[in-house]
Amino acid sequence: MGQHMNETNRPGLGTLIYFLLTLMMGLYFMFAAIQGDYGVFKRAEVAAERAELTVELAALQAEVAVMENLTKRLSDDFLDIDLLDSQVRDVLGMVRTDEIVIE
Repeated sequence: MGQHMNETNRPGLGTLIYFLLTLMMGLYFMFAAIQGDYGVFKRAEVAAERAELTVELAALQAEVAVMENLTKRLSDDFLDIDLLDSQVRDVLGMVRTDEIVIE
């Protein structure tokens, strides 16, 4: 009975392994929640990329609108003579007799 009193009340090896395993799993899941494929950092990166692509989309839509306007102005139904003249002279590299070329 005297020996039984001197033993300290320490947790067993199984309890220690269980605690360490639980701690490691918790750390892994915390790491995955922050830096994983669906983590906080990835979500912020996707949001920033979305904002960047939204700006790029707006610029491309404006460019398409300009091209559609030019196409309409050069179509058979609606012919803008001034625009046609400008395009032809630009493509062919010609000038009118009343124009001065500055290089």
